Amino acid sequence: MTAAAELFYAQGMAATGIDAITERAGVARKSLYNNFASKDDLVLAYIRERHQEWLGLYELRLINAQTSRDRVLAVFDAYIDHAGAAYVHGFRGCGLLNAAAELPAGAPGRVAVREHKEQVEAILAAGLAGVVDADRAAELAEQLAFVLEGAVARAGLEGSVERLVHARAIAAALVDAP
Repeated sequence: MTAAAELFYAQGMAATGIDAITERAGVARKSLYNNFASKDDLVLAYIRERHQEWLGLYELRLINAQTSRDRVLAVFDAYIDHAGAAYVHGFRGCGLLNAAAELPAGAPGRVAVREHKEQVEAILAAGLAGVVDADRAAELAEQLAFVLEGAVARAGLEGSVERLVHARAIAAALVDAP
């Protein structure tokens, strides 16, 4: 899984063949297929693992979040942490969105990416519930999700967390606005 994740993120899923994955992992092709019925199953497992990886980063940030505002900003901090990870070929943006871009509409992996993004927006809305009324929380969560996604895209293009740090500041200003 580690070999597949590194190659999928660095080169894309379509450009990464099973032979490259097994060679990087140092396993036989049969070993891979003993664990995954197809490359599509491996792709879905990769997407689910990236989702869990981000949730883990968010949970680490949430430990120190004492206010609703802190819980909202923890989402941005988790993305900053993710972008700051040591990637073999540098940060290339959201691995989940990169994966979704390669998948056809309705593919299980694409559905899993959409669910991740919906969960992030729901986490933002839940954090905002302590700051604003429910209708405003849903509206502001959507706006923050858009700011976050745009920042992730730009950060990936630039190979830097700078846009995410700026997005966090925008989020703080929006949350603090009357």
